[in-house]
Amino acid sequence: MTIGLEHYLAVGAMLFCIGLYGVLTKRNAVAVLMGIELMLNSVNINLVAFNRFVAPADFVGQLFAVFVIVVAAAEVAVGLALVISIYRLRDSIHVDDLNLLKW
Repeated sequence: MTIGLEHYLAVGAMLFCIGLYGVLTKRNAVAVLMGIELMLNSVNINLVAFNRFVAPADFVGQLFAVFVIVVAAAEVAVGLALVISIYRLRDSIHVDDLNLLKW
């Protein structure tokens, strides 16, 4: 039995669902950021798997995966800076307590 494209897609779908569950159910901002990172990593798995099985001579999937990794690193840096700033302002990082735009 060989590992095919459908196995990689199944793992990517499971990781995406776990990340989506984390984003929708967690009340901690750091946990929400971790869920987003899981979702981005599942996309990376799918990109590399499609590149491997559809066009193995090209490196387009790996190139897109590197771009996603760079965007994820920037998202983590900005997201954690926002979380630290909100914690200093409100003494809480719970998503339910964030009502900064309300009057």
